[in-house]
Order: sequence, then C-alpha cells, then structure tokens
Amino acid sequence: MSENENGIGQGAAASNETAPEAITEEITYHAVEKDGVVTAIWEMQGRKHLRTIDPRSRQGQDILRLYTTEHHDEATGEAAAS
Repeated sequence: MSENENGIGQGAAASNETAPEAITEEITYHAVEKDGVVTAIWEMQGRKHLRTIDPRSRQGQDILRLYTTEHHDEATGEAAAS
C-alpha cells in the first residue's frame, strides 16, 4: 500500500507543476471575418477560447484600432526598407 500512496502523491505533485504554465500562457485576439468584415473577436489563451468580443463594442474597437495601427506600422516600415 505504501507504493500506491507514493504514486498518488507524485502524480499530484506533477499536476501542480503543470498548472502554473497554463496560467502564464499569452492571451491573444483573433478577428473572425466574413466577406471582409470583422464579425467577432475571439479572446484566446493558448488553444482555449475565453470569450467572444463584439467588434462594435468599445473594447472591440480598441482591439481593432491597436491591430490596424501595428499592421500599418509594419507595412510602412517594410515599404521604407525597399
């Protein structure tokens, strides 16, 4: 029986070690488009879908504005480098 108790204890310790990794995964945003129009924004943590954000909401507009600003800056930098 002591072998089984040790096995359970080790398994529990291993699962506690992996839990903090899941918490530290980066949160990303993915735009869902249909016919060239953003219809939703998915907030993701790794492969887990946390929530859907309406692109017309204030937070949705802020996210889209931030993305288009970064995307525009990258495109401008690439054009200037050519």
